[in-house]
Amino acid sequence: MSDSPSPVSRRDFLYRTGAGAVLLAGGVLAGGTAAAAPARGTPARARRIAAPDLDPLALLKKMLSFDTQNFGEGGVTRPHAEMLKAVWESAGVSAEIVPTPKADNVHLIARIKGTTAAPPLLVLGHSDVVPVERAKWSVDPFAGVVQDGEIYGRGALDMKGANAAFVAALLRHLKEDGRFDRDIIVLTDCDEEAGQYGSRWLAQNHWDKIDAGMVLTEGGWFLAQKDRTTPMLITVTRQDKVYFNLDLVAGGTATHSSKPAPGSAIARLSRAIAELDGWLAPVTLTPVTREYFSALAEATEDRPFERAIGLLLDAKSAAARERAAAVVVRRSSYPWLHRALLRTTHAFVIEDAGYKENVIPSTATARVNCRGVPGGQRPRDFLAEVRELLADRDVEVRLVGAAGESEADALKRLDDTFAKPPSSIDSPLFTAIETAARKTYPEAVFAPALFEAGTSLSPWTSRGVPGYGVYPYVLDNDQLIGMHGNDERISVAALGRGTEFMYRLFDRFRVR
Repeated sequence: MSDSPSPVSRRDFLYRTGAGAVLLAGGVLAGGTAAAAPARGTPARARRIAAPDLDPLALLKKMLSFDTQNFGEGGVTRPHAEMLKAVWESAGVSAEIVPTPKADNVHLIARIKGTTAAPPLLVLGHSDVVPVERAKWSVDPFAGVVQDGEIYGRGALDMKGANAAFVAALLRHLKEDGRFDRDIIVLTDCDEEAGQYGSRWLAQNHWDKIDAGMVLTEGGWFLAQKDRTTPMLITVTRQDKVYFNLDLVAGGTATHSSKPAPGSAIARLSRAIAELDGWLAPVTLTPVTREYFSALAEATEDRPFERAIGLLLDAKSAAARERAAAVVVRRSSYPWLHRALLRTTHAFVIEDAGYKENVIPSTATARVNCRGVPGGQRPRDFLAEVRELLADRDVEVRLVGAAGESEADALKRLDDTFAKPPSSIDSPLFTAIETAARKTYPEAVFAPALFEAGTSLSPWTSRGVPGYGVYPYVLDNDQLIGMHGNDERISVAALGRGTEFMYRLFDRFRVR
């Protein structure tokens, strides 16, 4: 803390004395045009918001045109951030690019000033996207192609589509000279899809810029009835699954490929993968997932599906749960999602073996990405089951920890994550989400849920700040599985209605 008073700029002095409001209203401050945000509680009367920026489809097309692929060590996000910074500043909102140690890999923070000092609402959306397999796309993944009522592009679903809905909804409020009862911070972060400089790095180095009382990011799915368009279930996620990795490592004799011997490393690894691929972790239900499946049973128009969910929720034994869960997954229009919400999942994501075609390698490794249900099966128990399953397969099962972290320390860290409670439903943000859902989708059922994947929320939720997730557009299963896949896309009409949902959500914080 400094013992001397902070220096006061001429602009600060004018604001404090009230003269600044007069000068800025005229757009002139000592010979220059004013682009600064209004003082707290003062509505902006001369916002220069371009019509395309109020249109979520046009805004999404603009976002998709930036190639922000992240191959594991961050992407090039600066051009995207500069575009979005110009959008905010044209609306009279101050925005700041926060560089990271990796060149052109940046965060963008915009702050809409509120009328009180209430803890800010932070809206979090990542700008980076996973890589594309261009040859397997039917359209250019960075052109924002619209066909048959859907917009295609890498990030259309995850999560530039959500970002476009968030931003367009806020800009509409600003266009109406709306004021909010607290600051709204819009963070467009980098390295969410992997990298060293994501939200955790930002929190460690710039917490003052993102300190908030509640956070909204990606997460809850808006599901359709079997007709693939009618809204059925609107969810907000209040908890992420627990993320961890295992490596399966097989050994063998390295030798010339002209003289193959039984028991090669690759063959041993393949047999272990086949064994694990045919196995499922046990079904577990927690208070969060029970509430979700109860709401799903209420929402569906498929009576056999509803009965199957009832059997799952009422099951008195593990065997009965497994039988009912199999029927639920088979009857579901979103089978991969609902299987993931019922158990720890394991997915084979990377395989590494060999280096030359005339050499039989001595080792072969497969990375298995796992996602555990908080409050369900502990990661350490899942690890023990996998080791027991593969005990006779001549492979080593390793838990992948951080650099220099022992297995015991990694398991302790995962235990702590596993035990972290879900975000409270007793918060202004949760109330705003629920109210917006019931007004925008009155034909659907609303429910809190578990997110089967992960988000950037940890820096806030680890400090006790409630965090929630929504993807604000109704999806069918084909669109859902396009996430991180080929021909990623969302419905144009669903994006428009989702933006209306976001407008109503933010309206709960607007001053009347």
